[in-house]
Amino acid sequence: WAIENGLKVLGVRPSVIKKDKQRVPFNRNKLASGIERACQNRPVSIDDIAAFVDRIEARLQASGQREIPSRELGDKVMEFLKQRDKVAYVRFASVYRSFEDVGEFVETVRDLSLEDND
Repeated sequence: WAIENGLKVLGVRPSVIKKDKQRVPFNRNKLASGIERACQNRPVSIDDIAAFVDRIEARLQASGQREIPSRELGDKVMEFLKQRDKVAYVRFASVYRSFEDVGEFVETVRDLSLEDND
């Protein structure tokens, strides 16, 4: 939302540029549902997820960006989950990074363990 002459005006929703260069409208529900799936049966509240998605949407609107790479959105989700719950982080990473084999999964978990020991 933007304010013009004291009236709220609906801003243009940015497009998300997918890996295959396809452009799709930003969809807050799709973003939230992906995070919720990663957080299923984990101690991350729906309210925390909704607040995070609200912040992302507000930043996009405020920036005036017409396009945002899906990678940039995914990286922001990864940061959020890394701070909230490591299991949800790994779940999301496995889909987001399209792990090809168990080695990539193990490497991600090892990297998290190393960070926790720092």
